[in-house]
Amino acid sequence: MLKINADRLWQSLMEMAKVGATAKGGVRRLALTSEDTAGRALFAAWCREAGLSLSVDRVGNLFARREGREAGAAVASGSHLDTQPEGGRFDGVYGVLAALEVVRTLNDADIVTRKPIEIVVWTNEEGARFTPAMLGSAAFTGVMPLETALGTQDADGVTLSDALATSGYQGERAVPGDRFDAYFEAHIEQGPVLEEAGVPVGVVTGGQAIRWLDVRVTGRAAHAGTTPMQYRKDALFGAADMASELEAIAVDFFPQGLATIGEWHIHNASRNTIAGELMFTVDLRNPSDAAIEEMEAAVRTRFEATAARRGLTIDITQHWVSPSTPFDPACIDAVQEAVSELGYVNQRIVSGAGHDAIHLAKHCPTAMIFIPCVDGLSHNEAEDALPEDVARGADVLLHAMLARAGRA
Repeated sequence: MLKINADRLWQSLMEMAKVGATAKGGVRRLALTSEDTAGRALFAAWCREAGLSLSVDRVGNLFARREGREAGAAVASGSHLDTQPEGGRFDGVYGVLAALEVVRTLNDADIVTRKPIEIVVWTNEEGARFTPAMLGSAAFTGVMPLETALGTQDADGVTLSDALATSGYQGERAVPGDRFDAYFEAHIEQGPVLEEAGVPVGVVTGGQAIRWLDVRVTGRAAHAGTTPMQYRKDALFGAADMASELEAIAVDFFPQGLATIGEWHIHNASRNTIAGELMFTVDLRNPSDAAIEEMEAAVRTRFEATAARRGLTIDITQHWVSPSTPFDPACIDAVQEAVSELGYVNQRIVSGAGHDAIHLAKHCPTAMIFIPCVDGLSHNEAEDALPEDVARGADVLLHAMLARAGRA
């Protein structure tokens, strides 16, 4: 049975990992920085060697196309090359290079497909430089207006438009983009479920709902040594109570509800000053849209009660909302048939993380393939995956895409 070249794929992953490599074995390639641009250049060189044509759209999404016997909508696959500030070697890049390996394998076998195949590198998937995450695929699918995407600023006030111009990725391909025939994305799971179950391949049926909230707590700054405790309006202590409440909310929605505080900033922080104003972020996740509505309502009710009890004011705003997203049954079946024909142990799984495929599912038939990552660890320099799992996931991607594209 046709399989990818496992050694070549692994070598490509390790070569890409040198671009933006960190001292602890991870990778730092923030979107549209010089490191990300260097990673894109390496990928583009490999695509040209494979006979692919390249194009770029107006938000910097990079497309590599292998023509089919027939013109028309392509069967697409891909992910992202940008990383977290201290990211790993597999998050995102595995999906891009697994798709490239599919094309290389088809070339090696002299297989001409009926439909074209395209590999996509999506811009700013991580959201580590520009927010929200998955910005490039959001603009491509029309979820985010192009003008909004281009005007998004990083922490230094640099707009996406400016970064595109500086990096050379201010392309001409239209946004929103033309509909794909189908989209498949291979990815590490970024969690422990598959590894704990001893299962090498996950057939992903959809993505769970995500809510990002921004919380601002305001009290009163005062001297740490002269203000008795009973007279204080301490924004930090109030926010600490809210953090405990958030953990309790997650317990109330166990096992599917998840809650995280990822950022915490004290305004004008000083060692001997009571915190007068504080901002923190809340990340809520749940496979059910109805349940995540209840989670957000609980956050608002409990946080406001805590603020009132402590004499604080609070402002809670939605930063980003991503509804639960089922994937296409025919594409899921194509993945399931591929993994079954290959004889790989597998299970069905819902994605806990956001992926570009979540936006693509609103645009065209979509499905994902997961492989385990060691200790379920991701967004970390120690992120790792086993070569045999990397190869199995790419084998499944190859056969699912070939089934959809068809042999000429």
